[in-house]
Amino acid sequence: MSIQIAVVTGAARGIGRAISETLLNTGYSVIGADLNPCPYKHDRFQPYQIDLTSQVAIQELFSIVMSTHGGVDVLVNNAGGCIMEEFSETTAETLHQQMAMNFDSAFFCCQAAIPLMQARPGTKKIINISSNGAYNFDVFDPAPYRASKAAIDSLTKHLARRHAKESICVNSIAPAMTRTDLFDVVSPDVLAQALAGMPQGKPMEPQQIASWVAFLASPAGDCCSGNVIILNQGRDVR
Repeated sequence: MSIQIAVVTGAARGIGRAISETLLNTGYSVIGADLNPCPYKHDRFQPYQIDLTSQVAIQELFSIVMSTHGGVDVLVNNAGGCIMEEFSETTAETLHQQMAMNFDSAFFCCQAAIPLMQARPGTKKIINISSNGAYNFDVFDPAPYRASKAAIDSLTKHLARRHAKESICVNSIAPAMTRTDLFDVVSPDVLAQALAGMPQGKPMEPQQIASWVAFLASPAGDCCSGNVIILNQGRDVR
């Protein structure tokens, strides 16, 4: 059986790095796409430095993937970030930048990847990394960030329904507070409040999210599509 090909965006650090390493450990060849250089090496890992807010750059990336690997089996849309601004102070530039980082990148990666998946055997997977911020309003998340993640989840359901008969499964994973570089973005009091709201009193770890990605990418995930899988230690159970 030939090695399956996975594309992971935002692969240089945090959740994206954990996802890349986990997929490598389960036998995939991984193309890691990020604006920043990926600081690790593996004989089945190919880094690709790219501005994922550019549709043209994304098309070029998947053209290279097609010519080099003949297609894509798994796409993980993990790239993104959070711009911390109050709603009343949010400018058009900020809104557009946030949507471009979190939603446009995923939209155009799906658009480029799906034609490359259609000719591949077996069940293909698109796994979008969303956020609890799209649903939970107990802690501070900026409005553009919430909107961008909710948009990803809507896209997930659209693509799952549209491409089900082509054996392309599309799901979102929506984590709550996870230990990443975003910890450095929020103020200490906001961070403390968010951590206090976690039932286990601690954040989740990138590897935990990566393990769920690996599960969905595996044959066990072949019957799962169109779902938003919420990971938050049971925080929303009332």
